[in-house]
Amino acid sequence: MNYLAHIYLSGNDNTVTVGNFMADGIKGKDYLEYSKAIQIGILLHREIDTFTDAHPVVRLSTKRLHKKYSHYSGIIVDILYDHFLAKNWKHYCDIPLEDYTVEFYDMLDDHYDILPTRIKKMMPYMIADNWLLSYASIAGISKVLDGMNRRTNNKVKMDQAVFELEAFYNEFEQEFTAFFEELITFSQHKLKQLTSL
Repeated sequence: MNYLAHIYLSGNDNTVTVGNFMADGIKGKDYLEYSKAIQIGILLHREIDTFTDAHPVVRLSTKRLHKKYSHYSGIIVDILYDHFLAKNWKHYCDIPLEDYTVEFYDMLDDHYDILPTRIKKMMPYMIADNWLLSYASIAGISKVLDGMNRRTNNKVKMDQAVFELEAFYNEFEQEFTAFFEELITFSQHKLKQLTSL
């Protein structure tokens, strides 16, 4: 899953949420250098990724893209699924997405000292362009895919995946909705497990 989903699935503890968000920048056992709540967030992130990558519904989505985008299809699906989460946000959360994203950016500021360098460098762009809110529109997702394409040196033309999003919009949305209900349940269970250790 991509940024918005990871943040949403973290529960109500701000420090767990920050840990989940920054987890990609923490390798191997380096997570042990952080506080318990950050560790929980990092481990939850890894559990979510493992569950997502192996899920048959997600594989349906990635299969639709695999011929054209190869192993980048999983990354693209993560981004597309964040679009459907943002678009249907009211179904999942009582706090408006605009307010929710502002609260999250404040949370990052509060934990700035512990963020990996990569996140610190990314933060100003993320906040200035309000990436999380922009996911709700196809134009916003197109911009994200364009940025990913530049970072991968135009290897597979990831920016063009917006065409697949538009062509198979209903299929992707149905797959996201079916999968995300299961992911919410899984994440809540894992969070309880990790918190009780």
